[in-house]
Amino acid sequence: MAEDNHGSSQNMSAMSMSHKELGDEDARAVRVGDAARTNERLEFAGNAVRTAKYSPLTFLPRNLFEQFHRLAYVYFLAIAVLNQLPQLAVFGRGASVMPLAFVLTVTAVKDAYEDWRRHRSDRAENNRLAAVLSPGEGESAQFDFAPAKWKHVRVGDVVRVEANESPPADMVLLATSDATGVAYVQTLNLDGESNLKTRYAKQETLTTPLDRLAGAVIRCERPNRNIYGFQANLELPGETRRIPLGPSNIVLRGCDLKNTAWAVGVVVYAGRETKAMLNNAGTPTKRSRLETHMNRETLFLSVILIVLCSVVATLSGVWLRAHQTDLELAQFFHKKDYLKTDKDDDNKNYNYYGIAAQIVFNFLMAVIVFQIMIPISLYISMELVRLGQAYFMIRDAKLYDESSDSRFQCRALNINEDLGQVKSIFSDKTGTLTQNKMEFRCASIDGVDYSDITRQQPVDGEPAWVPKVPVNVDREVVEMVRNGGDTEQGRNTREFFLALATCNTIVPLIMDGPDPKKKVIDYQGESPDEQALVSAAAAYGFALVERTSGHIVIDVLGQKQRFDVLGLHEFDSDRKRMSVIIGCPDKTVKLFVKGADSSMFGIIDKTLNPDVVQATEKHLHSYSSVGLRTLVIGVRELSQAEFQEWQMAYEKASTALLGRGNQLRSVAANIERNMRLLGASGIEDKLQEGVPEAIEKLRQAGIKSLDDAISMVNKLRSLSTGSQSRVPLALIIDGNSLVYIFDTDREEKLFEVAIACDVVLCCRVAPLQKAGIVDLVKKRTSDMTLAIGDGANDVSMIQMADVGIGISGQEGRQAVMASDFAMGQFRFLVPLLLVHGHWNYQRMGYMILYNFYRNATFVFVLFWYVLYTGYTLTTAITEWSSVLYSVIYTAVPTIVVAILDKDLSRRTLLKYPQLYGAGQREENYNLRLFIFIMMDSVWQSVAVFFIPYLAYRNSAIDSASLGDLWTLSVVILVNIHLAMDVIRWTWVTHAAIWGSIVATWICVIVIDSIPSLPGFWAIYKVMGTGLFWALLLAVIVVGMIPHFAAKAISEHFMPSDIQIAREMEKSQDSHDVSHPEVQLSTIARA
Repeated sequence: MAEDNHGSSQNMSAMSMSHKELGDEDARAVRVGDAARTNERLEFAGNAVRTAKYSPLTFLPRNLFEQFHRLAYVYFLAIAVLNQLPQLAVFGRGASVMPLAFVLTVTAVKDAYEDWRRHRSDRAENNRLAAVLSPGEGESAQFDFAPAKWKHVRVGDVVRVEANESPPADMVLLATSDATGVAYVQTLNLDGESNLKTRYAKQETLTTPLDRLAGAVIRCERPNRNIYGFQANLELPGETRRIPLGPSNIVLRGCDLKNTAWAVGVVVYAGRETKAMLNNAGTPTKRSRLETHMNRETLFLSVILIVLCSVVATLSGVWLRAHQTDLELAQFFHKKDYLKTDKDDDNKNYNYYGIAAQIVFNFLMAVIVFQIMIPISLYISMELVRLGQAYFMIRDAKLYDESSDSRFQCRALNINEDLGQVKSIFSDKTGTLTQNKMEFRCASIDGVDYSDITRQQPVDGEPAWVPKVPVNVDREVVEMVRNGGDTEQGRNTREFFLALATCNTIVPLIMDGPDPKKKVIDYQGESPDEQALVSAAAAYGFALVERTSGHIVIDVLGQKQRFDVLGLHEFDSDRKRMSVIIGCPDKTVKLFVKGADSSMFGIIDKTLNPDVVQATEKHLHSYSSVGLRTLVIGVRELSQAEFQEWQMAYEKASTALLGRGNQLRSVAANIERNMRLLGASGIEDKLQEGVPEAIEKLRQAGIKSLDDAISMVNKLRSLSTGSQSRVPLALIIDGNSLVYIFDTDREEKLFEVAIACDVVLCCRVAPLQKAGIVDLVKKRTSDMTLAIGDGANDVSMIQMADVGIGISGQEGRQAVMASDFAMGQFRFLVPLLLVHGHWNYQRMGYMILYNFYRNATFVFVLFWYVLYTGYTLTTAITEWSSVLYSVIYTAVPTIVVAILDKDLSRRTLLKYPQLYGAGQREENYNLRLFIFIMMDSVWQSVAVFFIPYLAYRNSAIDSASLGDLWTLSVVILVNIHLAMDVIRWTWVTHAAIWGSIVATWICVIVIDSIPSLPGFWAIYKVMGTGLFWALLLAVIVVGMIPHFAAKAISEHFMPSDIQIAREMEKSQDSHDVSHPEVQLSTIARA
């Protein structure tokens, strides 16, 4: 199989060509060294950056506006406003506002702290110092530069950057400390790639003093976020010729200058217009499926609330109608105010607006009294629980990658529970399933296959140059290279390795090794494939030892030779190949081309050596069938006429702003033809540790896999098929086929075939096609989708999926920055999903249902009381207890349990992956469970209210004392209900549950000890009687009977898989259930 992935920069080349190519009228004109004139007509963005969201003036209104996007907050705000009206005031005005104010304040403090950190980071960044060329100062460059803060740098300024420094803005290179104009940069902070890249200053600016560049004008494209593309040209003073500028001539903000003493450049993009800032976009907001389903239950609770309020309002109207003749003399509800009269000496109406108005008032008052039916505390509880869950995921040693020293990252706190419901995984191959560390394995040269590993051995002898990455060499090929120069096959073999050493963009860094006689070469480049090929060429005696902007030096079998780089056509995803024109020491000009087989065989002259072509095609099929990445190499000697014709066409195309990309591709296509086939290479990208076992675990868990690499068919073929009666099915499809499927009626057919398969593999697909596959499944199923990748080409897929995971790999950090979660190895998916995902889903689902049950029980107690008080909506429970019920009395235990409780141990969940299906089937949160808990809440509210009521109905007890008993009863009951469902007890769980009950007692006693509050001393009157304690016990026993019976029946007669596994944990010996996380063994090479 030909592999078209040549590093992340090449992966993004499609993005480069996707940008609109601009003409002169759309170009930005930058005057070198003259920021004032550059910004005179059109003020460009300053260099000050701002990542903070708020300012002191905008924080309060903007933060409140964002928080009130939650409709529940609008609901509670309306409730608080209604309670301020005298006719509707049920609670004290302060007490009614406190719950909403508490939630808003906590969220605002969190947001303010996060934004304060952004402001601090912005200030530190903007106040860094840069060396800026002072206008009109002396000729000596040593004194031309003066320090200036980064925020004061403008477009057009000439800036000097020292070694290991970062440029303050995007700048076009004018000169460097290297005589050839080369500068080496590291883009680690920009895209995570640690390999050095080469950037060049044009010879025309390199040899021109800075004072003579003052009138030069750079015309460049408008700011865009493509960090791998740049189009511009330069006009020097007094010249009409335009000098082309491209991606190799610009150094971006966020890069670091390495192995270069200094570099001077002119700023073309500053501040928010730099490519780094344009790419500084956060990941799209995602909502968990549980939270989406929660809206459905919230709607049902709203219906219940409306029904309760309607019942109360209707019955109040009936009562008023029946007693309207008695209202004038009613002690607490008289119609007339006998202290005030009108002009006719009739008494004015007092607090009475007619039956219809009273019905409306009672309905609104009922909404205020029963408002906690929709739990406002649930939202803040969910945030705290997710934060706690994220902490334990981050601290999990099983998710720590020692090789990269990276911990698990939780970048999106709002979808933790979605990890427990994944049904489909979409995975990149290179760098995600594989190590992205390429190793040269074999080659087909001049039609001869050199893939026999028995002939491979380390390099012998005493070579002067040793590649940093060791390469095993084929003894027969080594003999051919060293002693076969007089034969045609020997010459072709030498030319093959010469092509590998020249046709690349690798930068060699020479280092001292342990042996002083040997120099170690560290090959730096954007493509791991190129690094492997150049290292292989060095091992066989063709060592690339020097690269400048115009030539390279290769040690050919111990003799240094200079090769002039006359032209280069970089790899792009359309051509799927790259080419270089080399001026050889023997004065010949040769064109070397390498690329994917699908691209190369179209330009190979098959009439030159048809037998070699046929044999090479056979070898390529053999290499790809064992999972190797293959490239085809060709050569053609150019005549002087051909070279000059190409040079003129290339210069014309490279200076154009309008249509430059298409013109350059056309020039490349014209020269890349009639090539002579040299051979093909096979590179192995080994699987990461534990990948086959991890995929098998996920398959057992009922998760389907969709991958983007055909080579996985062979690499994963050793996986067992289990005891399935049918043969597992796999679908393999390439990017070209997807072009004719997407956005047509064939999409449905593809979907039908895909869901019938156990695995789907897509090869040679574009980034948007990856996202299209994810969208295909999302639109047609309710499956929870997860996408995982490590490269910039995986960003679209990661953002499209319900859950996006980035791998901290070799291809940069763009995938990590766009992801919801990030980790170091693919195998970590097993503990992440099967353990943490299961725990998170089970605990969050239970917490949401428990909050609904807890608040509904309290509301129903209030409802029963209203029915016995003339529907006046007075409450025996104090307003402060009503407010504190969801905040202090019952909030902490559910948060602690949702963070710490574990229904099953880690080893059981890993030993039986099928248990993950509970989340996929939504067993822990569904409409049936919601109905059951609402029925339970009704029963428990009946027990809480009617048992004390029936006991005290003929006594002289006051309503405040009875209200305290109801408060304590419901708090104790719901906490014991929670305690009955706890699986793993810790001291923190004990402290939270029993401590909340104690805290409730303390709060009730304190409230009843304040003389200014209603119910003063009530708790002391009732708590001293034996009946009080007997009623508490009776309420608990009677209230818990249905819940206890339901648990006993379900666990003994209808146990779920989770309950069966839990019993197995109890009964089995710990040695029998011990199980490793994932077997860390790699698959054998085919």
